[in-house]
Amino acid sequence: MLILKIGGGAGINIEGIADDLAGAPEPAVIVHGANAWRDDLADRLGVAREVVTSVRGYDSVLATEATMDVMLMAYAGLRNKRIVETLQRRNVAAIGLTGLDGRLIRGKRNPGIQVRQGEKILLRRDLSGKPQGINVPLLKLLMENGYTPVLTVPICDEQGFAISADNDDITAALHRELRASMVVSLLEAPGFLSDPADPGSVIASMSRADVKQWEERSTGRIKRKLHAINGIMEEHPTRVILADGRTAHPLADARAGRGTVIA
Repeated sequence: MLILKIGGGAGINIEGIADDLAGAPEPAVIVHGANAWRDDLADRLGVAREVVTSVRGYDSVLATEATMDVMLMAYAGLRNKRIVETLQRRNVAAIGLTGLDGRLIRGKRNPGIQVRQGEKILLRRDLSGKPQGINVPLLKLLMENGYTPVLTVPICDEQGFAISADNDDITAALHRELRASMVVSLLEAPGFLSDPADPGSVIASMSRADVKQWEERSTGRIKRKLHAINGIMEEHPTRVILADGRTAHPLADARAGRGTVIA
């Protein structure tokens, strides 16, 4: 089984990914982002976004009621259904779902995000949380009947409310339950870069120890991604590939080892 994480940047080649998935030799579960669509919609609707950095160094967009509405439109609506449509045109029986549907992805709401403001540490509360469990029977029911799940946020909290969660954390939670033979994460970069400003600084292979060291040294979005990969490698190690989602055949290139292979 393949777990495929598709990044949320505007440059990701969904057409090429769909071509590759149409000829895939194994069943797949897809998790996708939509940050570019969220930001575009928020700008058009006049919804302000606030990026906060936790005291541990992880960045996130503060999930308010207004940004949750935009998330539902961008992630669950526009991006999810366009991906499903693209797969359907290749005769891939894709079915688009959020973590809310059938309580597919259950989560625990965060008590708050600790952020530093000058000499003080503040607790910022929002509608975000961490995935805690997967409705595996529902996923297996779909996959055993030939469907390819296309999953995204929001997920479902303890009371049934929609909450935001990081899609890399969702990918790790799926792997804990499904134990995929491969996890591929497609980015707007040729792999993991030792220098984020230099596309030629791709690290071709990394060990588990390397991932931990780079997580400690990294900042921004990639730090959170490495944290999720650490979770994958600690519980049920598998082959994880960070590859370029902008090429003509992103998944085929990842299978060929182009990018960063963590094994």
